[in-house]
Amino acid sequence: MKSINIRRLVMAALCLALCLYLPFLTGQIPQIGQALSPMHIPVLLCGFLCGWPFGLGVGAVAPVLRYFMFGMPPLFPTGVAMAAELAVYGFMTGFLYARLPKKTINIYVALIISMLAGRVVWGVVQTVIAGASGSAFGWAAFFAGAFTNAVPGIICHILLIPVIVIALKKAGILHA
Repeated sequence: MKSINIRRLVMAALCLALCLYLPFLTGQIPQIGQALSPMHIPVLLCGFLCGWPFGLGVGAVAPVLRYFMFGMPPLFPTGVAMAAELAVYGFMTGFLYARLPKKTINIYVALIISMLAGRVVWGVVQTVIAGASGSAFGWAAFFAGAFTNAVPGIICHILLIPVIVIALKKAGILHA
């Protein structure tokens, strides 16, 4: 039991390290680098690999830690909303994957539900922050930020994450 927790902790730390590093790689791609949402990938994987407690923790910590280490993303409002969104991603992928039957289709189900839930939470947090600061955050801003501008990242995540999860299952790293 103790070795399983240590293994999950190490894998969560690896996912957190990837959250810090991947934005440097995609940041070199003008116009699309940020839209690929590179920090989302390791958080979503962390939920699948390590379970919801680690996924939630890595998601909540990654944007804040990256801000304090590298100054990006800006902590307020972007980093706060992103921390809530990523925490929900990590929680939901781990929670749903543990409870759904271990069929390949359910990897997609868990991923898509997690992505939708995270984007809704991002919108709620952005609305609360906007209301507290006296600015507006309406439906158009929500859909633009959560979906329209995020299409490259959404496509990337739907194509990449299930393939990685399936490969990790076949390699015996991710246990059914």
